[in-house]
Amino acid sequence: MGGRGLRAFLVAAALAICTAGAEAAPALTINWLVMEMPPYFSYPEHRPPQTPEELGQHGEVDGLQRLLIQQMPREVRHVFVEAGLPRFEAMARQGEAVCSMFHVRTPERLEWLYFTHLLPPLESRELHVVVRLDSLPRFTEGGQTLQLSELLRRKELIGLLPRERSFGRHIDGLLQAAGEAAPKTVNVGHNMQLLPMLRAGRMDYTLEYPAVLAEYLRSNPDGPPLAALPIVEGRSTTLATAACSRSPAGRRAIEAIDAAVRSLARSPRRDALIREWRGAMSDTDRQRLTDYMNERAKSGPQIE
Repeated sequence: MGGRGLRAFLVAAALAICTAGAEAAPALTINWLVMEMPPYFSYPEHRPPQTPEELGQHGEVDGLQRLLIQQMPREVRHVFVEAGLPRFEAMARQGEAVCSMFHVRTPERLEWLYFTHLLPPLESRELHVVVRLDSLPRFTEGGQTLQLSELLRRKELIGLLPRERSFGRHIDGLLQAAGEAAPKTVNVGHNMQLLPMLRAGRMDYTLEYPAVLAEYLRSNPDGPPLAALPIVEGRSTTLATAACSRSPAGRRAIEAIDAAVRSLARSPRRDALIREWRGAMSDTDRQRLTDYMNERAKSGPQIE
């Protein structure tokens, strides 16, 4: 074989090796945790979504998930897994490539999850104390904005919270510092199950977002009325995040999600897509979201 023939052979062999390596590389599959939590995530026809096309368009979680998936390469496969928080944690710790848009970043979760942030703190995400309307005077004496730190000192009031749920570093810290005085926790399928318990008088208060309460009351109009009271600490809401298992497959998945956020932030249609997704927003939330997206558009990966 002459020199020219040898070079051609070597080039062809190198191309064959590269092609074989590319073909051998597995396509990315993202297993998304889903749970029915209107209005943040709603099931079409009361069943979990099977395809990205079945995701809701206007919920904070399902609507954003739909937008992010649209920013990803078509080769990425999306699987939707309905699971409770304990099962999700078990799957993640076993190394499966499972991802969630429901988990708040905490130092403990960083041991088994990668995180990237999706949205800035918004007024619509400010936690409130939810109470029965007939017990409102017990919480509004003095006319001042309620402070959770003071509420936790009132032994005559009984609170109840969902187990394994994080409310962000500030509020989680207050609950932990309260020790035995902190509200008891119970396992629930999803957080709305605590609202009928509150209506039934099983406790005096719980913590929830006003949009969740409004959706519950819309779907369940009969029964004692409930009210949401803002708390000072609720204004320190955290960044909304996506999380994936801390494994090689989970790393590929969180990188794809982070890239999709930056792609959305840079899209010429960004503002129109956000209007279609979020609808009406307060001027404050709109400005916060615009500033956040502008910064995301300029930044590199934000993964920890």
